[in-house]
Amino acid sequence: MLREGVAADSFTFPLVLKALAQARHRSRPWAGAIAALGCLHAHFTKSGHGADVYAASALVHAYVSHGDAASRAVFDAARLRNVVTWTAMIAGHAAAGEAREAVALFREAVVGGQEVNAITVSQVMGACAQCRDLGSGRWIHAALRRWGIEPILLDIALATAVLHMCATCGGLDDAFEVFDQMPQRNEVSWNAMAGVCSSHGRQDKVLEVFAGMHSDGMKPDKVTWLSILRACTSKGATALGQGVHAYMEKTIGHKHVAVCTSLMELYSKTGNAQSALQIFQCLERKDLMAWTRMIIGLAKHGHGKDAVQLFNQMQYGGVVPDHVAFVAVLTACSHAGMVDEARKYFDSMSNHYGIRPTIKHYGCMIDLFSRAGHLAKAEGMMQLMPIRPNVTMWGSMMNGCKIHGRADIAERLGRQVVELNPQFGATYVIMSNICAEVGWWHAVEKTRGLMRHTGLKKIVGSSGTEVHMLCS
Repeated sequence: MLREGVAADSFTFPLVLKALAQARHRSRPWAGAIAALGCLHAHFTKSGHGADVYAASALVHAYVSHGDAASRAVFDAARLRNVVTWTAMIAGHAAAGEAREAVALFREAVVGGQEVNAITVSQVMGACAQCRDLGSGRWIHAALRRWGIEPILLDIALATAVLHMCATCGGLDDAFEVFDQMPQRNEVSWNAMAGVCSSHGRQDKVLEVFAGMHSDGMKPDKVTWLSILRACTSKGATALGQGVHAYMEKTIGHKHVAVCTSLMELYSKTGNAQSALQIFQCLERKDLMAWTRMIIGLAKHGHGKDAVQLFNQMQYGGVVPDHVAFVAVLTACSHAGMVDEARKYFDSMSNHYGIRPTIKHYGCMIDLFSRAGHLAKAEGMMQLMPIRPNVTMWGSMMNGCKIHGRADIAERLGRQVVELNPQFGATYVIMSNICAEVGWWHAVEKTRGLMRHTGLKKIVGSSGTEVHMLCS
């Protein structure tokens, strides 16, 4: 436009500046955005548009969205500042993850007598939620009331922002109070309340919210379904989950992948892997999360070979596995005793996909080798891996020694575990049991001596279970 000789005006600058502000939040941000912003700022100043409050507000928002230190200088230099300018500055800080700066700026505006509107309050409530500042949120709410403004009665979106702030900051009672006072509620406010209850572990309340929403004539959306299914999964409410599933079949079918994946997880965790598989097969589109959840579900219910086949099918379909999917397939291999396949998948992580194995991947391999009796391979991997072995890995190896009667290896490993974590009582129990099974009574006595030395004592519960704990 400029090359054509057309001059920018006060309508052009805000649009271009908004585009530059958004460039930071794209999946692939534009590296030259800051340089372009500087050039545009210079052109903006030379063209004499600094007096336009809306264009100046857009400039402030663009700078602060990129976290540029010049944003405050630009804001202070603005000749005219109104609620739009202040809101732009506050929203920019919040969008850049600088929540405390956004809250402090709002306080500065209020103390200075600056007018605020519903958008400003919504932005600062979101900032309070980000930094878990319930005190500031309550102060803002009280300040609005002193001015004769009750945000809960003023606007549904604003009331929902207050509700979200209270809940995120831990004020569950405050959130319920806000929700009860709202004269009108929409899908967003109902979903916010369901999310509040779910995040605080009040799954019973999630179900009540769902029932209230239904009686209020509100249709559940994707967010609602996810909240209710999480509640059913947490409570192990299989019958209720089946009822929700039937309702979903009549309303949304299988078009939401995330919702169906959550339903699959519900069935898998309640022991119904077959129903989870049926839902998976009915999915119109399968993403990586859906594939991974199904693989985990099959692996946990003893269908290790089926889980491995599903992983291969996923790869053939062009879905690229991530580190979580590899944990799933390695777990499946471990449960099915598929040593060679696990080794192949473990090697392909770094060789073909560039994924560096984490402690979870190494843990799966060590558990697999130990279960299969390849204790030398398990021990060798623990010695060569770039991560320090944890107690779980040692426990897997000790359990392998018990399964395969290798008291000699167990005794050597036991000494290493004692050096790592002397209070890991399970190690002594397994060592003692292994040695007793093969008749190494001198080793049994030695183990019990180690227990006494480290301050552990044995308690036999009512069921006959041995529990080892530190002596007081």
